[in-house]
Amino acid sequence: MKGIILAGGSGTRLQPMTRAVNKQLLHIYDKPMIYYPLSTLMLAGIREILIISSLEAQPSFHKLLGNGETFGLTISYAEQKQPNGIAEAFIIGEEFIGGEPCALILGDNVFHGHGLSELLTQAAQLTSGARIFTNWVSDPERYGVANFDKKGSVISLTEKPEEPLSNWAVVGIYFFDNKASSIAKTISPSARGELEILDVIQNYLNENTLKVEKLGRGYSWLDTGTPQSLLQAATFVQTLQQRQGLYVCCPEEIALSKGFIDITAFKQLAQNMGTSDYGKLLYQIASEFNIPSDG
Repeated sequence: MKGIILAGGSGTRLQPMTRAVNKQLLHIYDKPMIYYPLSTLMLAGIREILIISSLEAQPSFHKLLGNGETFGLTISYAEQKQPNGIAEAFIIGEEFIGGEPCALILGDNVFHGHGLSELLTQAAQLTSGARIFTNWVSDPERYGVANFDKKGSVISLTEKPEEPLSNWAVVGIYFFDNKASSIAKTISPSARGELEILDVIQNYLNENTLKVEKLGRGYSWLDTGTPQSLLQAATFVQTLQQRQGLYVCCPEEIALSKGFIDITAFKQLAQNMGTSDYGKLLYQIASEFNIPSDG
């Protein structure tokens, strides 16, 4: 399965921070925001990744991530000229997808939880239909919302409803079979002028090929699109890392644990970080790794 990170948009809710920099290049505590969705795709075992952003932001993303080789990935880039909706990612990325199943994650979403890697890896095995996840929120009117019947089956999907029928928000990672691009090209812009991801998902619901899973209390989902939520996410990451001594969404560590890179390459990444706290963490991980340093 291939993966797409949608890192476009104008970041208007984060101005003036986003006047001169792409939102996904802002930091969440000690890492660029883009590290978090990148790490999530890596946890799913996905190694071919397309980053969709404005043309102006691409040099900065490339300077940060390059072609992905240092993480054992293959990263390519594509332009979204205007923020025309999430579903447009499948049209822009059609050639990259190449008729294969694909996962799409929003560039400002943070996921964390015990067993997350197993959950995502299972979802990435999808070959037909679609799979999405929902999370209970106190303000469902801000999100796409899934409504379930008494048996727990999803019966409707609504984008930012004024009167939500449930508190189960559709989170910003989606897994689709090879039909997502063709479906995206058939939908029309919504009243707010965007190609809505829920309209793509609705096609799978209509065909009874949609699987919806509720993320329980052991999982955290953060949308970092406002100054308040950005600060909350930073505090969340700081608290977990300082309390546990383990890092949240560290792509270098994930690349090593998944076998995308060897210990020698990992140590080089640590050296590249110099004497920063992040670099010290990578050295600590290397010292505790159970493979001899000579590989």
